[in-house]
Amino acid sequence: MRFACTPQTDTFGHNPSPPRWISGIASLDGALGGGLAHGCVHEIYAADAGDAAAAAGFAATLTIGMTDEVRTLLWLRSHRAAGRGGVLQASGWAELGGAPGYGLFGVVADGAALLRTAADALRCAGLGAVVVESWGTLRELDRTASRRLVLAAEKSGVPLFLLRIDAMPLASAAQTRWQVSSAPSQALPGRAPGRPTFDLELLRQRSGPSGLRWRLEWDRDQRIFRDAALSGAVVPVPARRPAADPATGSLLRAHRQAA
Repeated sequence: MRFACTPQTDTFGHNPSPPRWISGIASLDGALGGGLAHGCVHEIYAADAGDAAAAAGFAATLTIGMTDEVRTLLWLRSHRAAGRGGVLQASGWAELGGAPGYGLFGVVADGAALLRTAADALRCAGLGAVVVESWGTLRELDRTASRRLVLAAEKSGVPLFLLRIDAMPLASAAQTRWQVSSAPSQALPGRAPGRPTFDLELLRQRSGPSGLRWRLEWDRDQRIFRDAALSGAVVPVPARRPAADPATGSLLRAHRQAA
């Protein structure tokens, strides 16, 4: 894939302070300094491999919330992610509130191609957001590659979400790092399925508080989050269950080593 777009800069050639998306959760927006920033790189980790769908759903809700109805979301996947994660359904995208016809999904050969395509795509200020989905270790995502993605996102103003499944956190230049696990939803009237619900932890944030968690549900009509029933107050992150491979220790412990 190749993209030819004009970067988003001010009249002096500098990227202005990025706008922020208001999530609907005052405590979350406050912790982020006013909301989740555009023009930044954000990492999303599944708590374990069984939470892959929850992590992908959370990434989708963020992009839907941050992308207006005239900008396209580009979702990039490696062949491995496509093989293990299944097919992304248009009906599911619409059920989350995604605008029909404004989701573009691409599958590339390997990790190197995945990062090259993402960096190329981030030059296009006309995109609403870019998601990079990978499973397992992504060796190509070192500090240099991470910094390259950050600079590209800052220049265009397009947010990039690195969706990591069955992977341990590594040191990076990302603005925020999240851990997501599935949570029970509350049934709607008539025993209709409840809204998508997530247990969310802010593992790391550059120049901001970390170690906070929420239980949130997604309101597709308003395209914002709401506090899920029994979510309680924001509290420090407790000890977590082991990740997919118990021998490697918990995801949270790996995060602390990477921070």
